[in-house]
Order: sequence, then C-alpha cells, then structure tokens
Amino acid sequence: MITKIKRCSRKGLLRSQYGEKFTEMLPFVYFIHLCICWELLPTLHPFFRLHSCEKQNMKIKSSKSLSSLGILTTIITILHLIEPVCCALSFCRNICGGINVNYPFSIDDGCGAPQYRKMLNCSGDLFFLTPSGNYKVQSIDYEKQTMVVFDPSMSTCSTLQPHHDFIMTEIQSVVMPPTADTIFILLNCSIDSPVLNHYRSLCFNFSGHSCDELYNSCTSFRLFHPLSPNGTVSTGYSSCCYTNYNTVKLMSMNILDCSHYTTTYNTDELEGVGPLDWSYGIKLSYMVPNAGCDRCQRTGGTCGFDTETEIPNCACEGSTNSTRECAGGITTDGASKRTRREFYHMLMLVMGAFCYLMS
Repeated sequence: MITKIKRCSRKGLLRSQYGEKFTEMLPFVYFIHLCICWELLPTLHPFFRLHSCEKQNMKIKSSKSLSSLGILTTIITILHLIEPVCCALSFCRNICGGINVNYPFSIDDGCGAPQYRKMLNCSGDLFFLTPSGNYKVQSIDYEKQTMVVFDPSMSTCSTLQPHHDFIMTEIQSVVMPPTADTIFILLNCSIDSPVLNHYRSLCFNFSGHSCDELYNSCTSFRLFHPLSPNGTVSTGYSSCCYTNYNTVKLMSMNILDCSHYTTTYNTDELEGVGPLDWSYGIKLSYMVPNAGCDRCQRTGGTCGFDTETEIPNCACEGSTNSTRECAGGITTDGASKRTRREFYHMLMLVMGAFCYLMS
C-alpha cells in the first residue's frame, strides 16, 4: 500500500507551529480574502458595514479602499504562507521493478533513513547508485539485511567486459559494505601485480577453486590462460587472485595491474560447484538505524526525515506534525506543543487590521 508522508523543511517549521486548528480555519480565511477582493464584505453583515453605507461615500473613499484592500490582501497572503500545509503531501513509493523498497531504503527524498539517502533510483528497475556506476538491484532480504546488486559492466563466466573499477562512497563503504561471502576475482593480472608479489597475502584459497579451473571453465576467460612455449596450456603460473572488497577499495585496477574483475557471492555454498554455476554479483550488508521506526510503524506512521536537517520523523495520516509515533506521540520538533492562543493572536491581528483599514 502506498503510504503518504509529509516532508517539512526548515522553511516550513514556522508554518507548522500553528497546528491543525489553523487548517480548519483556512476555508474561512480564503472566503474573507475573496470577499475583500470583490468588495462584498459591506453587504454580508452589519458588523462589516462601514459607518456610512451610502454609495456616494463609497465612491469618495474608493481610492483609499483600493489601497486598503491591497494592504489587507498582502496581510492575508502572509497569513496564508504560515499555514501548516507547507509539508506538501507526497508519496513514499515502496516498490520498484517488482522489488519492495522498505525502511531504511527509499526512492523518494525524505523517506527512509537519511544514512541511505539517494542511494537508490527507480527508472523502470531498481538501481544502487555509486561513483563507478549504477548497479541493478536483484534482491533485498530485509530479514537477513542484505542486498544483492549486479554490475552490467562486470565480466562474468559468459561475458567479457572492458576494464572497470568498483567504487563506493565513504558512507556506502561504512553502512553497506560487501559481505564476507562476496569474493572479488581479479583476472589477467600482470606478473608484476602487487597481489602476486609483495601483497600476495591478500589473495586466498576460495573453496578449493583455482585460476586454471576458472580459465578452463569460462569461455570469456580462456584467453587469459597462460600458454607454454610449445603452445600448450601452462599450469605453472596463476594470473588471477581471489580476494575481498578491501583490496579493490584500497587499490584501483590500474594499481593492481589486472585487466578485469568479476564477483561472486554465497561462496560458502560453492564448494565443489563449477564457475558456470556460480552466482555472479555483489551482496551488500546493511544495518537498520535505531531511530524509533518500529514504534512509528506500529502506530500507523511512515518513517522519514527532514530533508534539510536530516532529523528522523514519523509522518502520520491526517497530521501536520512530525512525531516519533502517531496518535498523540512524542514530538521531535515540538510542533504539536504550540497552543491555540498563538493562532488566535494572529487571527485577531488580521481582523484588527481589516477593521482599521475599512473604517
């Protein structure tokens, strides 16, 4: 079900301070505004009539009235600007390309958790956005808190792609690092590659799989298999490296001196399984921020955050206040603690200005 959420910015904080009572009075304010513009107020009620209702006096004061109406229109427009409907209703979409998008993720700004802000994009399919490109999201497991993404520019057992790096932002590396069972396989590495020399310890045995097995099984990788002087396949030199994300995070493919890479996940389940049957992609792990979202959702709210301050809030159906929970919960910005007195002070100010200008 698509859930409504109200997103308030710092500019809208002033508007929300007068509470829902002002919202209820808006039709009255609009009606008064319209009557003033059409100069109908003197005919509505004796309270609004001028001390002298003769038409000739009205004509004499026409220029003053027009000026007064302009000033009063400005005042009421200002009053309208501080109404609590600043937080325009929008939709927190919760599905894209057949994949559910739930907290802490979002595809609309102001929804979800701010730590994962603008990491996903919905353009037909769901994509994970990184500095090195957009990676298609294959699945999100909210119970295990993992997300599997696939790089369309990454080489696989059946497809060889051009040189490519995998780069994440600093915050992505912290809040959504690749899992321990995601293996990065560096292919066609030079004999001078640091991972085959001084940093050979960065490479490890992957469930008994070898580079020879990889190069022999995958048609796209066979050209990387070294040949002996007589043209036969050589088994004396291994030009690949099974490693983890930290290696490619610290060193680019140029530094590693490897021409291609591929990734596979769920490696604990791949012992005895050939490369043709591996699951190619990158599995990321994430943590759900402890921002009281469970309490918000239990009371019928939608978890989000202020787009300027990134302060978490809970948007409730039919409410203008950003709270921790719905049905009269504790507020985060104190907006619901504003009293009716502030609203009526503003209303009396406008009505007083009206009576003065029309006298």
